[in-house]
Amino acid sequence: MMTILRLHRDRHCRGKFAHLMAALAVLLLFCGCEPDQRKSSLKIGDMAPDFTATDMRGEKIALHDWRGQPVLLRFWSTDCAYCRADTPVFSEYFNKYKDRGLRVVYLNNGATREEVAGFVRDLAIPFPVVMDKDGAVAALYRVKIVPQTIVIDPDQKITAAVPGGVDQAELQKLLEKYFVKGGTR
Repeated sequence: MMTILRLHRDRHCRGKFAHLMAALAVLLLFCGCEPDQRKSSLKIGDMAPDFTATDMRGEKIALHDWRGQPVLLRFWSTDCAYCRADTPVFSEYFNKYKDRGLRVVYLNNGATREEVAGFVRDLAIPFPVVMDKDGAVAALYRVKIVPQTIVIDPDQKITAAVPGGVDQAELQKLLEKYFVKGGTR
């Protein structure tokens, strides 16, 4: 009797297991069809996706308004050590080249307005900072990790995507073609 009971239970478990596996397969199929999953990656040389956002001061920012100028988009978080360490480098370059057209935008997703305001105040950030609350801009640029810096040329093409921290030498290399004698600007 025990053997018959065990056989019945095993068949029952195998049936449940088969149903579970079928449900998982359907779930994976639908997850693979999410709109973000179907989008192709952005590549160097692609046109930068246009966006409009409002910065922490209430000013509207539209990427298309900056056509003809190099732009740095920095996706960051308040608890990121790299972000805190290299923000002064971004500020220095912005202050040095803003009159020659450099635009920098910091985009934060995930922190509270108070946390972002504290970060901006502590580091005296002189350029626009945007609360990308729903992650819409990050999704446009396929940003999966932060920090990440996207470099956009004056024609609004992506020229670099740099994950992680950015030091002074790297930022200079990314921007020299726009601001160094003999460059395009």
